[in-house]
Amino acid sequence: MRSVGTVLALVVLATVVATFARRWRIPAPSLLVVAGLAVALLPGTPQIQISPQIIGLVVLPPLLYASAEDMPWRELRAVWKPVGILAIGLVLASAAAVAAVAALVTPLSWQMAFVLGAVLASTDPVAVTALGRRLALPPRVQVLVQAESLFNDATSLVLVRVAAGIAVAAAAADWGAASGEFFLLAGGGTVIGTAVAGVITLVRRRTEDPVLETVIALVTPYAAYLLAEVAHTSGVTSCVVAGVVLGGRGDRLTNARIRLQLHAVYGTVVFLLESVVFSLIGLALPAQVRALADGDRSWPLYALVVAATLVAVRLLWLAPLSAVVQRNGGVGRLNWRVPVVLTWAGTRGVMPLAAALSLPEVTKNGSPLTDRPLVLVLTTSVVVVTLVVQGFTLAPVVRASGIALEPAHTAREEAQARSHLAHAGLARLEELAELEVVPDVVLDRLRRGLNARLDDARDRLAHSNGAEGVATASAERVYRELRRDLIAVETGELQRLYDAHAISDTTRRRLQRALDLEEARLSDA
Repeated sequence: MRSVGTVLALVVLATVVATFARRWRIPAPSLLVVAGLAVALLPGTPQIQISPQIIGLVVLPPLLYASAEDMPWRELRAVWKPVGILAIGLVLASAAAVAAVAALVTPLSWQMAFVLGAVLASTDPVAVTALGRRLALPPRVQVLVQAESLFNDATSLVLVRVAAGIAVAAAAADWGAASGEFFLLAGGGTVIGTAVAGVITLVRRRTEDPVLETVIALVTPYAAYLLAEVAHTSGVTSCVVAGVVLGGRGDRLTNARIRLQLHAVYGTVVFLLESVVFSLIGLALPAQVRALADGDRSWPLYALVVAATLVAVRLLWLAPLSAVVQRNGGVGRLNWRVPVVLTWAGTRGVMPLAAALSLPEVTKNGSPLTDRPLVLVLTTSVVVVTLVVQGFTLAPVVRASGIALEPAHTAREEAQARSHLAHAGLARLEELAELEVVPDVVLDRLRRGLNARLDDARDRLAHSNGAEGVATASAERVYRELRRDLIAVETGELQRLYDAHAISDTTRRRLQRALDLEEARLSDA
């Protein structure tokens, strides 16, 4: 980019657009891409050059880590087999299909058509997570889409390296070496990500400083990514594995105040990075088009054909896989809605763009890699098409499919969970009352508060009523201590409900945040 001023202007633009997207309840990535494209077409707009190093080293690690940290272990264990099939088989099928179509309908050589197929073969975790954040998909469907996008990058990166090596050196593909490289990238990244998560767990268990905890949380994705890249393994896989491992135990590593602070800080970082990166995609396309040769002016048609190929291959792959999974699950009548939604949720985004930008500009003999500009344009335009077309229509497709969870279902599940927590708190309170070591006025106040929560749960309200004050400072101190004890009991009951598959991960996180907020207020009082 040209200057710091351009960067700041881009941050302001992205923040304003993303804010309006939230207010209008439309997908922020899709609107950001459109806004970036519109700004790039205005006269006098400076040309934006995206550095692959900036995307890879600055933007991707925290976004990948945040997506992986939200991945619930329970649902991930349930879908690991189809995720593995999609992360390897579908990536290979998509790359082969796009390469064949591109070699047939575009001016690309077969080597560069293979490069294009490898670049676009995997779905993008950043885009998928950002688009799916507001959709009320069933937990396993949401996790399947998100996990596939997180774990298919190792396969795609190996294909990109193999394809780029063929294009640059004009050599034949060594698939035996490619298989070994895949296991090195994925396996090495997994080992390093797990090791980083283990070290961070030990450090965070011994740390209670909110500032230090925040710094550790911000540094973790970069540490996982850079250590893996230095070891010549997959930084993406390492970052994802570290996020999944730490996300599964995050509630046990810190107290309520630090969890709330980390949630606020990471929410801000993810918001800014997502806003900037999606607007950059739209801003970059016009400059890439201007760099094309005159013979490549049919690129919009090429991009539409490639995008249609990706959607068709994905549907043809997911339909039989979904049928097998449903039959094995004992479903009588096959449901076509799930593969349709999974197909339409397979958007491309930041990862393909970063992979395309990393392609060398010259071959080994020093001559320019002539088809590189067209590969860049097709990659960026396919990303734009999927983010805009699929992004704006994904919510209507989900609603039309009928698989989305109804608001009443979510409210009922949350109300039932709140009722269980209140009952667990009341049971603990009765144990304390039998000991006769707590003032009656404190017991009455706590009992009224829990009964109010129970009434609110029955009425399906969002928040509990506040408890009345007590007279003395001593009683107030005892009240806060006992309420913290009851919050610990409710937290344990919440985890038990989740482990027993009585509530979803979304409900667990929402109620845990409510408990954290109350505990933080008790500390501030």
